[in-house]
Amino acid sequence: MFIEQGIKPENKFWKYIVGSLVVILISSFGQIPLMIGIFAKSFSDGKGIPQLDEKSLMTYLEPNLTLFLIMLSFVFAMFGIYIVVKNIHKQTMLSVTTSRAKVDWSRILFSFTIWSLFTIISTAILYYSSPESFVMNFKLVPFLILVIIGTLMIPIQTSCEEYVFRGYLMQGFGNLARNKWFPLVMTSSIFGLMHIANPEVTKMGYIVLVYYIGTGFFLGILTLMDEGMELSLGFHAANNLVGALLVTADW
Repeated sequence: MFIEQGIKPENKFWKYIVGSLVVILISSFGQIPLMIGIFAKSFSDGKGIPQLDEKSLMTYLEPNLTLFLIMLSFVFAMFGIYIVVKNIHKQTMLSVTTSRAKVDWSRILFSFTIWSLFTIISTAILYYSSPESFVMNFKLVPFLILVIIGTLMIPIQTSCEEYVFRGYLMQGFGNLARNKWFPLVMTSSIFGLMHIANPEVTKMGYIVLVYYIGTGFFLGILTLMDEGMELSLGFHAANNLVGALLVTADW
């Protein structure tokens, strides 16, 4: 059973609090290159100390470079998760990934393919049914760079979030409550609320959080019912990667 793999007498809940803080600390080091780039660009343009609100931070560097540097913090976070799982909890990464003897890559590919097709088809339907709501903004070279950066970095970002919420914290709250509903509610709620600073929430309102919390519940249920994260890993990667390659907004 997946969630029970983290339930051990020595795996006290305080370790998950410490482990989460360690992951946050390590991931913060991954934000340093972005801040260096922003400060360097701002001073070179004669603007002095840059504005540090989220909207302004997105405007200093070229968009693809900004994306790469933002994603870099998730590379550090994944390293942090590995350190915490191995050294604080004395577990393997496999134990927080799946209950199977090895990771089932066919499940990941299946989920990724299904949701990619759904995203592409639904976006096409929206475009052809309401073309006035879209502006074609295709530029070959920036798009190819986006494809490379997105393909390399976005699956790391989505996998990091899955390991934190559907893997590490799911087992952590399972340790605390010794049931499945409490970990599902807690990880889904925290996952949704972590998106509260996203620009689309500012633009569209807090109602968007219903989607994020609902997605958290969906991915959590997938993980618990399938006894592993493979389906949620594929879904999350497809959702973010294909979405990033298809559409964007000026905000």
